[in-house]
Amino acid sequence: MRKITRTTGLAAMALTLSLGLAACGNEDDDSSASETSSSASESPMESESMESTPMESESTMTEGSAAAAPFGEGCAAVPTEGAGSVDSMATKPVATAASENPLLTTLVAAVGKAGLVDTLNSAEALTVFAPTDDAFAQIPKKDLNALLKDKKALTEVLTHHVVAGQLGPDEVGGEHETLAGDTVEVMGEGEAWTVGDEEAAVLCGNIPTANATVYVIDTVLMP
Repeated sequence: MRKITRTTGLAAMALTLSLGLAACGNEDDDSSASETSSSASESPMESESMESTPMESESTMTEGSAAAAPFGEGCAAVPTEGAGSVDSMATKPVATAASENPLLTTLVAAVGKAGLVDTLNSAEALTVFAPTDDAFAQIPKKDLNALLKDKKALTEVLTHHVVAGQLGPDEVGGEHETLAGDTVEVMGEGEAWTVGDEEAAVLCGNIPTANATVYVIDTVLMP
């Protein structure tokens, strides 16, 4: 069997200053003046600390959002709005979402011929390595037509592209069991990933759907 390789505030401290008055006299006045001066010098520090809190929270949120976003040069081919866009796909189960993506028409047709639409749409959480139309075009036409007519073989090939769990870039790397019952390994880091012995490159990764995470790849994986 094949393998695929590849690899997602700050507590504000309030300082309470307690100033005590002792007995009368010049010594007391000097003490009070000293404490008042100390309190005045600490107040701006406390204020600065409090003001920095939202800035740090905003930074954390920005970093989290960036980590969760789709990545890859191939994402430029995904519609920016309407059907097939990232926002639209995020609201639909994976097979339905893929049917709107202009990069995946052959894959969608193959999923339909294999009778896997309901299986994929009803699954709780999946990661799908989705070959583009160009990836399928690399297969000789005669062989591709034969594959599309052989439901058993087609199902084995397609389920080899699917693993359990919605895996983000921080957890997609490594070896995973596929729905076909074999294993697939994802290798790489950052935004550079390859999948399987074919070293299929991830063109657009971490695309969310309602029940899956999609990584669009440039080669069909064969079990």
